[in-house]
Parts: sequence; structure tokens; C-alpha cells
Amino acid sequence: MRIIITGASSGLGKHLAIAYASSNNELVLLARRQEKLEEVALECRLKGAKVDTIVSDVNDFELIQTIGTQLAQTQIDRIILNAGISLGHSAGVTLFEDFHRLFKTNFLSIHALLEPIIPKMIAQKSGEIIFISSLASLMSMPTSVSYSSSKRALNAYAEGLRYQLKPYGIEVMNILPGFIDSEMTQKNHFKMPFLLSTDVGVQRIQKAIAKKKYFYPFPLRFYLMIRVALLLPQFLSDRIVNYANFKKGE
Repeated sequence: MRIIITGASSGLGKHLAIAYASSNNELVLLARRQEKLEEVALECRLKGAKVDTIVSDVNDFELIQTIGTQLAQTQIDRIILNAGISLGHSAGVTLFEDFHRLFKTNFLSIHALLEPIIPKMIAQKSGEIIFISSLASLMSMPTSVSYSSSKRALNAYAEGLRYQLKPYGIEVMNILPGFIDSEMTQKNHFKMPFLLSTDVGVQRIQKAIAKKKYFYPFPLRFYLMIRVALLLPQFLSDRIVNYANFKKGE
């Protein structure tokens, strides 16, 4: 299987690459930090995988579209769109420059890469597109407006794309993790509910992909708590948000 993974130099992307590394798989790993990316590639090769690396900044849309065009010249069985950033939690108004950079990374870069790849998948009448979203997309906290907004936009994109591509035999899956121990979450200076180890998080994601779960939020208890909060009257939801967000922005 030929698997493309973005944001593969660290965090979930790195561990997903290592988890899928085997003699049965060919990996194409994309990330911005060349040294770290090559370290991941070496670890994957030691497990028997054939690995190609592409050093790329997802904010360079022209480059990303060129890479997408090159990738579309060969078989694509699975693409895991994992690259993403967080600005942490802040009570202040996000600077437009930071907001713009976050949306470019977490949302716009994805279509820049997929635009030339989707026609290839349609032509081959197969393939899997996996989005790594977040439970934060379901209920936006006042200290993470930009991050939650970018991931909610991603949810809508994934949903529409799933309907669009299903007739062509292409599976579109949206994975919504809660807090997983990684470089991104290590910025948080508050107690993270239901925090999962990276290994457990990767195992959950792999199982969801294997079962072709088109919508997979986890951990389940955390997701159900969010769903209940969203069903409550607005004044009660407001209280829950204020309580859950206590001290995050400090």
C-alpha cells in the first residue's frame, strides 16, 4: 500500500508513519523540518518500509500544488492529512497574521494538496483520504477560537468531499481526537481531560481507518460529554464552557 502522510516529522504524523512502516507499505512522508523527517524515515526503513521524503512548507501553496501533481503521477492508496498547528490558549484577540497562518496550515493547504490528487483517485476509482481534525472543532472555547474554527471548517470540507467522492469508490474519513500527548498539547498549561498517550491515540486512529469509520471522535466519553453540552439550553452550555475554560487563558 502506498501511504502519504503530511506533518510526519513529529507528533501523530511521526508515530503514524512508524506504525504503518512495514515491508508491505511504501510511505511518502511530508514535513517542513528535514532533519527530523529523515530521522523518522530511517526508523521506518529499519522496519522494512520503502520511504520517500518530501521537505515542504504547507503554507507555500504553489509548492504544495506542485508536490500534489507529482504525487498524482503514481498510485495513491491512502493519504493522511495530519499537518496542523495550534496557537495554544489565549484570552486575548488573535492577531490576524497568526489567524491567517493557522487557517493556511490547518485548512487551505489541504485543498492545495488535494486539488491535483483527487482527479487521480477518481481515475483509479479507489483510495482513502483521512483528515485529522479535533474534538475542539465541535465546541469552540473562547481561548482557542482560531484553532476550533479551522478544524470546524475542515469537518465541513471532509463531509462534503465524502459525499462527492463516494460514487467513485473513494473513502473519506474524518478523525477527531481529543487530547493526545504530543508537541502540540505539551504547550497547554492546564489539566487536559482524558489525555491519551501517543501510542494509544495512534492505535485508535489505525483501528478507525481499518474499519473505514467516516466520522470517528474519541475518546468516546469526552465526545459524549460535548454532545450532551451542545444539547443543553444555551444558558447551561454557557456555564459549562465558562467552567471548562477556567484559567486556560492565564
